[in-house]
Amino acid sequence: MPAEAAARAGAPARTEGLRIAGEKLTTARTAEVRNPYSGAVVAAVSQAGLPEVRRALAAARAFRSPLTRYQRYRICQRTAELLRARSEEVANLITAESGLCKKDSVYEVGRACDVFLFAGNAALQDDGQVFSCDLTEHGKRRKVYTLREPLQGVISAITPFNHPLNQVAHKVAPSIATNNRMVLKPSEKTPLTALLLADILYEAGLPPAMFSVLTGDPKEIADELLTHADVDLVTFTGGVAIGKYIAAKAVYKRQVLELGGNDPLIVLEDADLEEASSLAVAGSYRNSGQRCTAIKRMLVHEGVADRFVQLLVEKTRAIRYGDPMDPATDMGTVIDEAAAREFEAKVEAAVAQGAQLLYGNIRRGALYSPTVLDRVTPEMAVVRTETFGPVSPVIRIGGIEEAIRVSNSTAYGLSSAVCTNRLDYITRLVSELNVGSVNVREVPGYRLEVTPFGGIKDSGLGFKEGVQEAMKLFTNTKTYSLPWPG
Repeated sequence: MPAEAAARAGAPARTEGLRIAGEKLTTARTAEVRNPYSGAVVAAVSQAGLPEVRRALAAARAFRSPLTRYQRYRICQRTAELLRARSEEVANLITAESGLCKKDSVYEVGRACDVFLFAGNAALQDDGQVFSCDLTEHGKRRKVYTLREPLQGVISAITPFNHPLNQVAHKVAPSIATNNRMVLKPSEKTPLTALLLADILYEAGLPPAMFSVLTGDPKEIADELLTHADVDLVTFTGGVAIGKYIAAKAVYKRQVLELGGNDPLIVLEDADLEEASSLAVAGSYRNSGQRCTAIKRMLVHEGVADRFVQLLVEKTRAIRYGDPMDPATDMGTVIDEAAAREFEAKVEAAVAQGAQLLYGNIRRGALYSPTVLDRVTPEMAVVRTETFGPVSPVIRIGGIEEAIRVSNSTAYGLSSAVCTNRLDYITRLVSELNVGSVNVREVPGYRLEVTPFGGIKDSGLGFKEGVQEAMKLFTNTKTYSLPWPG
């Protein structure tokens, strides 16, 4: 019986094993994965200890991939084909373990297919450069060439709960395209989709030693994944506190840290308010608001704020939230009841400080309603820190100067969205917002899976993800030179 059917029917859950170089390994210790909406057990998952971590790293380190560029291309293409063919099954599993609504899960499968398509195509592109050396009076008749090689050691990847498939795809697809070996620890809250993806990759022809998946308690196994001598690079997506811990612990390892966000939607006085309010709703509630690039603050010009808020409330009321498996549901649960309680408490604290609750703040277990707050001020915790859920706080601003100041006032610097048609505003905001990306008349998270993505300040070290940038970071550049007569 599929995991989601077991969760609905109350049938005994299966036990999922680790994936170590293709072997399904069960261990004596297991942990339950529960459906956030129903509370039913979806599966029990084997827990890795230090011996399993070391075994996976040793298998990866010992393997040297013989795959040609074309073979890597075909593996990525085949993976996308298999994901698309099994889209319903994969989406149901994402929903069962994460509580995300079926619409969001189906969309996530499509995005992951794009990741593998882009990675496969990128694997076919020659990445070398040529430099002539006779460019100055001190030069010689030689040419310098570059080539990119896979890392000598292993890539250690750690992914979060909010995109159980696509976050993993963004790690493993560039790893395959560059002929690297990866050991992944998915979130202990949503490990099942990563395990299924591993099986799909093996079916697509990936040599098993190139990808292992370890599930377990991060307190027990994470340090080994950060410090082991066989690890050359750590790639992590998740919270700021853990990201800073990794930065301090991994020390002399290459690190790619994609951390949290506190992304603003800036609505200026000339904005199309129908468009802006639609973007606000899409950017706040997709994925139950659990995206690093979700809209976390709405900075709205006071001259249009009343009408914007009216539209925002109307469109928020139209969001259907509830059973994630219902195809008509627009928003499912958040990851667990503890997260929902945190959002509830933040909203109550903001109201106590003078914010106006216009809609929502209704909680039942892990199910938390879309919520609109007006008259929020920048010092309130609901907007000063990252609220990783479906809350829409409106901050009224006097103009572009205040928009820039308030936007830049938090510790984060991931992305942003701007609603205006004035070119002078647009160019100034692109120049002066301290973020990794600015989207004009679009949600902050808009991108292609191939384009550079990442933030600054507490949102990351400035290194980018996205297929092309990840492939650069996952390789070493070697130069060589040859005599050249011409």
